[in-house]
Amino acid sequence: MALLVAVDFGSTFTKAIAVDSGSGELVARAEHRTTIGTDVLDGWFACREQLLAADRGVERAEVLACSSAGGGLRVAVVGNEELVTAEAGRRVALSSGGRVVAVVSGGLTAGSVKALRAEKPDVVLLLGGTDGGNSAVLTGAAGVLAKYKWRKPVVAAGNIEARDEVAGLLAGGGVPSVLADNVVPEIGVFAPDSARAAIREMFLAHVIGGKNLSKDPAFARMVRAATPDVVLRGVEVLAGLHGDVAVVDIGGATTDVHSVIELDPEDANLGREVVATHPVTRTVEGDLGMRWSAVPVVAAGVEAGLVDERAELREAARRRHDDPAYLPDSPAEAAYDEVLASVAATVALRRHAGRQRVVFGPGGRVIERSGKDLREVDLLVGSGGVLRHNGAEVAERILGAVGAGAQEEGWLVPTSARTCVDKDYVLAGVGLLAEVDPVAAEGLARRVGAED
Repeated sequence: MALLVAVDFGSTFTKAIAVDSGSGELVARAEHRTTIGTDVLDGWFACREQLLAADRGVERAEVLACSSAGGGLRVAVVGNEELVTAEAGRRVALSSGGRVVAVVSGGLTAGSVKALRAEKPDVVLLLGGTDGGNSAVLTGAAGVLAKYKWRKPVVAAGNIEARDEVAGLLAGGGVPSVLADNVVPEIGVFAPDSARAAIREMFLAHVIGGKNLSKDPAFARMVRAATPDVVLRGVEVLAGLHGDVAVVDIGGATTDVHSVIELDPEDANLGREVVATHPVTRTVEGDLGMRWSAVPVVAAGVEAGLVDERAELREAARRRHDDPAYLPDSPAEAAYDEVLASVAATVALRRHAGRQRVVFGPGGRVIERSGKDLREVDLLVGSGGVLRHNGAEVAERILGAVGAGAQEEGWLVPTSARTCVDKDYVLAGVGLLAEVDPVAAEGLARRVGAED
């Protein structure tokens, strides 16, 4: 039996799975705390020993990896104006597995370059203008980056007619760059794939080695993409098996939502949306998490009417913020964790999805919709320690809370989806395998959502 090994170098834990390359059967899994303090490969070597104990075939297995260690991929977006190119760039960065640390619209100046440096982005996504439109802001921004000797990689994905000029300006200033197709070739059209691939290229060429996570060149050879990028690819494989799928991953600092759905033709380009909805989407909520972001979770829950203003809940959130390694040591504390997880999942999915409202205009009463309609999602998958390490009934309550009251308030979130948990944490592995062994990737994906 030939094996493939998939490794996720996470911010807290390094996870590894060994998979049969013929069937996608999960042969073994392992995890170890990510060894940022020494060499990130130390954690992988510890995982490898666990996998070898289960199957000696791991010695000969090809190893594929993804990484969000060392803070993951930090992306800054520079665009023409916030409602169009900057918003499109934010979506591209998120779908590429990045965390958006800055958005600059309207052009670059000496002051905005200084502010941009302060955010320490790994990659700058440079956008501007529809194809054949005004390219002055795009070329001006490229010129400013060159003038001020920007040395972080730049992905230029703006007006296609200005690409040669942009490339010349960046090259003349010694700015490492790669060109991609325009993210917004025309108003109402969103084309992220080329820019997403270019960001992945820059991540591998410049970011992985630049974070000094390992002195061993084997690390750079193993890593294929940023972890969230790979997970989103895994969700695409899952959607091929189950139909429309949404995944909510509740972490200590953030809550990520991935969705892959077949768009209704009338939703694919809503008239008031200057950037069209895309069937494959990822969002990251940096203020929703179980530990580092527990305090703002309570605030978000109170604002949304999901929880009452309670001093004891705020105190529980503060304890978790102050001690991120804290594990519940009583039924009451476990209940607080469940409340925080329910709020994080519900608010994150509401932000990811759209909303429907009744408004009154010159023509009378009309229904206005915006965003992405997830009401007909077939499968809602939960991920994160709070879901994997508690009983099935806890996960059912947390994921079941997402649709409560949604219809009355107009939220277009899943309301009748089947729910499950990625208990073996295989979605990252599915995404990694999809590029080299689609059959094994599909076989592994069948573990998620399989009937018990």
